[in-house]
Amino acid sequence: MELLVEHSQDTAVEKQPFVRAIEVWVPNEDGSHLELEDGIYGGLGDFEKVARETRFAFGEGLPGRAWAEAAPIILKDLQGSYFMRGEAAMAAGLTCGVALPVLAGRVLKGVVVFFCGGDEEHVGALEIWRAAGRSPEMGLVEGYFGTAEVFEWVARRIHFMKGIGLPGLTWESANPVVFETLSAPRFLRWEKAAEVGITRGVGIPVRIDADGAWVMTFLSALHTPIAVRFEVWVPNAKGTLSFASGYCERHPDHAAAMANVTAGIGDGAIARAFRSGVPTIATNTALEAPGIAASMLAAGLGSLVAIPVFRGTGLSAVVAWYL
Repeated sequence: MELLVEHSQDTAVEKQPFVRAIEVWVPNEDGSHLELEDGIYGGLGDFEKVARETRFAFGEGLPGRAWAEAAPIILKDLQGSYFMRGEAAMAAGLTCGVALPVLAGRVLKGVVVFFCGGDEEHVGALEIWRAAGRSPEMGLVEGYFGTAEVFEWVARRIHFMKGIGLPGLTWESANPVVFETLSAPRFLRWEKAAEVGITRGVGIPVRIDADGAWVMTFLSALHTPIAVRFEVWVPNAKGTLSFASGYCERHPDHAAAMANVTAGIGDGAIARAFRSGVPTIATNTALEAPGIAASMLAAGLGSLVAIPVFRGTGLSAVVAWYL
């Protein structure tokens, strides 16, 4: 995972990316534990070593807790909580963990875990929104906001009806939603977002059933983007996957350039994630579908995480997160 570089008049300042590491945990063969499928750790080699020696039972640690609750979790205490790798996280400078379970109905396909660090210049947000039961609105369960304290204050006091704002639109459609820009009237918090420099947003439905709705939103700032590129891919009538929406921080016309790009069911991480329903990490650009590989090379991107999105038990889309 590369460093972000912000250029001033005569110096270049290196910043840590908003998300420092990403892991994919999957059930083992007998379904008794979660094991590490793959991870992107950047320079956090010692933390990676601990991860590869760890596994989680149902309800154990951050991945196991997301499995047990069948819901996303944001854990902002990696030292005095149920988090099992606290010493390694402290040594790596990680301060927050976010677990996103991938569920086919109530069947766990995998857990994607994102780790954030304590860089004082981080701006952005990872949020969990929930509507309990048949509630007509959803509120914030928890969020990680970096230094965007005013934006956090607003988030903790606002509620969204179905179809309103990024959480509400994601809830209504039961599909991923991408906002290339955060502007009125679609994004209700646009004024506060603009004040702190948050510019883009992605909503992912995690679970929508009789118990309620859970939605995760990822809000990205220009200088500390959560991901360099986000894309949503959906199945088409030809049996392949089509680009549906997305943006790239390095190519303003990315959506137009990808409009006619498809991925065959056997091509690359996005197609594998759709075929298997399991979140997939890829670090070899050459193995991706030709249009995707060319676009990654042009943007200097070396890795991606493909996250399947289910509507009930049916797989409806894949969200691609590029680093």
